[in-house]
Amino acid sequence: MIKTEDELRKEIVEIGRWVHRQGFVAAYDGNISARLDNHRILSTPTTMSKGMMAPDDLVVVDYEGKKISGIRNVTSEIAMHILIYKRRQDVHGIVHAHPPTATGYAAAGLSLNKALISEVVLSLGCVPLARYGTPGTPELTEALAPLVSSFDAILMANHGVVTCGPDVMRAYFKMETVEHFAKISLVTELLGRQVLLSETDVDKLLAARSRYFGAAAPASQRSSACPVTEPGGDGAGRFRISTDEIAAMVAEAVKHLKPRA
Repeated sequence: MIKTEDELRKEIVEIGRWVHRQGFVAAYDGNISARLDNHRILSTPTTMSKGMMAPDDLVVVDYEGKKISGIRNVTSEIAMHILIYKRRQDVHGIVHAHPPTATGYAAAGLSLNKALISEVVLSLGCVPLARYGTPGTPELTEALAPLVSSFDAILMANHGVVTCGPDVMRAYFKMETVEHFAKISLVTELLGRQVLLSETDVDKLLAARSRYFGAAAPASQRSSACPVTEPGGDGAGRFRISTDEIAAMVAEAVKHLKPRA
């Protein structure tokens, strides 16, 4: 269902509250946007808490990042949103946040690329890691450029996570899925044991996903970039993290967790 600009403004504001309440962002962090049409993007502004926005605080920009309307300034990371919208005509909503556990993986230089959970394989496939790029500079879009066409969720090294979807609500849900998966993955590391889905199991899930999305689906929904094993190995050594690294990740995640209101 096509939503009006007013409806999208209200939806982005509500999602901003959810992102903030979940502890996925702190202070002025993160940004959310929706594609209005092929000329305009509705986006959260810079230097404003995502939990304290009103519909009138959002800004409308063109595909060059120039503000068309709004009382506040454009986010410095708008180029990341523009890159995704230009390369993915199927995308109409984007969420960028810093969920603690998933961002911990990004800060540790680790992607979430293991076939551990069937629902994640179905909905996301794999969550790759983009190399570091300074926020608000062309470095960031250059780091994301090789990945945005094939993935709906990307870890950003030493930065956070960006997710996209056919609307802003589903982009937000993908952010929840990434953080949920990161927590499960971390628990398996703490337990010292991971049982990956077999290649046969993954193939069945991909076949089901293909039937659901159809041949017209984007690459992110037609194929899996989730390797089950290392080339020439059994996958047992993948994502091997030392006890000290796990403890540091847990401590950092706990430090940023906020209780729900």
